[in-house]
Amino acid sequence: MNRLPILLVIVGVMVAAVFLGAMEAPQKGKKKSAKTGTAQTRPAARTDSIARWRADSLQAASRANAAADSLAAQRRADSLAAQQMRHIGNGAFGVGERLVFDVNYGYITAGEAVMTVPAYDSIAGRRCFRIQFTVNSLPSFSWIYKVEDRYLTFIDVEAIAPLRFEQHIREGSYSRDFIAEFDHKKKIAKTTEGQHPIPEYVHDILSAFYYVRTVDFSAYKTGDMMTLYNFYGDKSYELGVKFLGRQELEVAAGTFRTIVVEPLVKEGGLFKSEGRIVVWLTDDALKMPIRVNTKVVIGSIDTELREYSGMMAPVTSRVR
Repeated sequence: MNRLPILLVIVGVMVAAVFLGAMEAPQKGKKKSAKTGTAQTRPAARTDSIARWRADSLQAASRANAAADSLAAQRRADSLAAQQMRHIGNGAFGVGERLVFDVNYGYITAGEAVMTVPAYDSIAGRRCFRIQFTVNSLPSFSWIYKVEDRYLTFIDVEAIAPLRFEQHIREGSYSRDFIAEFDHKKKIAKTTEGQHPIPEYVHDILSAFYYVRTVDFSAYKTGDMMTLYNFYGDKSYELGVKFLGRQELEVAAGTFRTIVVEPLVKEGGLFKSEGRIVVWLTDDALKMPIRVNTKVVIGSIDTELREYSGMMAPVTSRVR
């Protein structure tokens, strides 16, 4: 409780008492009043008045401080409520994870993609994962078409929903920089291009990928669907994820039992896709991506896992 108003009241009372006492002190050389009864009554009445004034002032100060405390408590409660979000269990990924992929165009290794969770961060008082995805063309391919793309998403640790998304594209002569900040309670996305309404717990395409890794697919059957929402540019798009089945698959990083899913995304993907995107995830708690096949206008791009490190649990789906 703020004690300053009460302190000022007490100091004021003391000053008033001293001042009134000085005014009433007998002055040297003056004749004392013969009306001793009246002289005795006035100081007593004045003392009672000061006491009542002091009590009233203390009560008023106490009420004011109680009201201030109540308002502060309400504001803290409102702030806490605004920060409360859903809780999604996550045994799939954590800080320290690093996945390295070869990006193949046909039989040519054209580039390298790296997905990392380098650190925790904080946005709007919420703890989040800082996740980075980069795609770079190799020098041997850059003379044909140079790619230097970087994506960042900051995913709330509890809600597994993005708080901020960044896209920095450098492809040939084309460049684009896009940033979006998500307020899931107010259902607003503030971007470099404006402010837009969003569904609660909307995803960017990168956060959607990590959210899917937390999903338990053990009861899924071929053809089963789950639906998310993906924000890109100035709109939110329905993002379906179709379960295609299970498969054993060999890549440079090893041979794994996998589950196969197909994101049915209309726009805003990591690649400019004109066809299907199929993703292979390890069939274990990690659901580590080991292959992404993307159909494009003139062929297909295969992104295959070459190495991995910093996993939060053993990769139990690895066969060899």
